[in-house]
Amino acid sequence: MYEIPPTAAMREWAVAIDGDLAAFRCASRSEPLVLPRMWPGRGLGVRDADVRGLAAAVSEAMKTPGYWLARRRAGCPWEEQPWGAAHRDAEEGFVYVPGPCGIPGDAVGYRPACRFPVALRDLRGLRIRLAACLHACVPGGARS
Repeated sequence: MYEIPPTAAMREWAVAIDGDLAAFRCASRSEPLVLPRMWPGRGLGVRDADVRGLAAAVSEAMKTPGYWLARRRAGCPWEEQPWGAAHRDAEEGFVYVPGPCGIPGDAVGYRPACRFPVALRDLRGLRIRLAACLHACVPGGARS
């Protein structure tokens, strides 16, 4: 497992590369109400304040050779987009992005998760969706 050195832009996020997976965690979060949320195989949710740091962590993971090797092995066309458009739940203060996060299972609904895995080949789509969300749906996202 390779732990990516943290950057200032990653803020409180940490990411480790293990095989063809990137495992993300929000280092200072431990209470269920503020932990990232994951619906295995269906998507993820993060607090509004954490979107920018997660986007930076995804970008750092995309700089690794493992990302490029995984994309090549998967034979993914650049246009392929497994992630849906992000939507913001203003009441909860979370942004949800539907897509291939975690390993699909029988769990129903978003649940707090200390860590969530994303296949390296799917990081590009997640980065695109997070960037679009920062521009459109997170208060102060494009300016901060």
